[in-house]
Amino acid sequence: MTALSDDWRADLDEVDAALIDEYQSGFPVEARPFRVVAEDLGIDEEEALDRVRHLREKGIFRRFGAVLNPPVIGSSTLAAVSAPEDRFDEVAEIINGYQQVNHNYRRDHEWNMWFVVTAGSRETRDRILSEIEERTGCEVLNLPMLTDYYIDLEFPVMNDDRFARESLDETEVSATRISEDATGDLSDLDARLLVEIQDGFPLTKTPYADVAAAIDADTDEVIAAIERLLDDGCIKRIGCIVNHVVTGFRNNCMVVWNVPDDELDARGEVVGSLPYVTLCYHRPRRPEQDWPYNLFTMIHGRDADAVDAKIDELATEYLPFDHERLYSTETLKQTGAQYEELVSSPE
Repeated sequence: MTALSDDWRADLDEVDAALIDEYQSGFPVEARPFRVVAEDLGIDEEEALDRVRHLREKGIFRRFGAVLNPPVIGSSTLAAVSAPEDRFDEVAEIINGYQQVNHNYRRDHEWNMWFVVTAGSRETRDRILSEIEERTGCEVLNLPMLTDYYIDLEFPVMNDDRFARESLDETEVSATRISEDATGDLSDLDARLLVEIQDGFPLTKTPYADVAAAIDADTDEVIAAIERLLDDGCIKRIGCIVNHVVTGFRNNCMVVWNVPDDELDARGEVVGSLPYVTLCYHRPRRPEQDWPYNLFTMIHGRDADAVDAKIDELATEYLPFDHERLYSTETLKQTGAQYEELVSSPE
């Protein structure tokens, strides 16, 4: 989907603005969530539901529902290959053919194709990486997440910010270790629930009851399961998921840093708390593949120059270390993780 026109906010009022910026997370987990939201906004339940439907139809919302957390539910990694230009499309087609590959981007770097593999087990994940090496003839750089300092694409968009979250002061962060052997420890109900909601909740007055009916469960059981999955980190947030690309935040850069190991957590937590840093996490060095970097940050912006300026600020004030800037130049694949495979029994 292409970006909206520059005047995409022209016909939106204060209620729409509140729905867009204040309900990206924290959506009520109870039988009639839109009734609660409507009361907060001073409108009726039907109008709240209609407005969310309208914003989704306009492309401002990608969906209404849960943001799931693949590295907690399954075994996930960020990987890269250096695809020859004359075979680039062929290599992309092979990699994108795996259902476990849910993101793939061309980046301006020697390692020019970056993709995410999320599988039901570490064994399956690593088997897929080996197959990709064999089928493409390209060496794979395997960089599983080891520590999550801050990861979320929730930020205000009803503004003229040059970069994401320019209007915020700080982000709460914590160093959360991620296991490569994660399986989520899901019950049968949890597994059926995650598969049902992976593409969003139904836009009705009773979304949780409708999900419960679809998986042959009791509504109270589904609500309790969602609250438990939120507490466990399998679900990151519930709300109206904004499409940041169509609202103008089209420029993004992944910056990789060579941070001394004994400073990594301290630096990661400080940098992750900066409002303009939308993602911050630790991945392993691979010196045998000439990859010395262990801290990854992402910055999203409407203005490419502003993104560059914030990276300069990071390098000067917070991370005075060797680094490289990997700009995203093309989206090759972008889908949700396939939870049917993630929640199944390991092969």
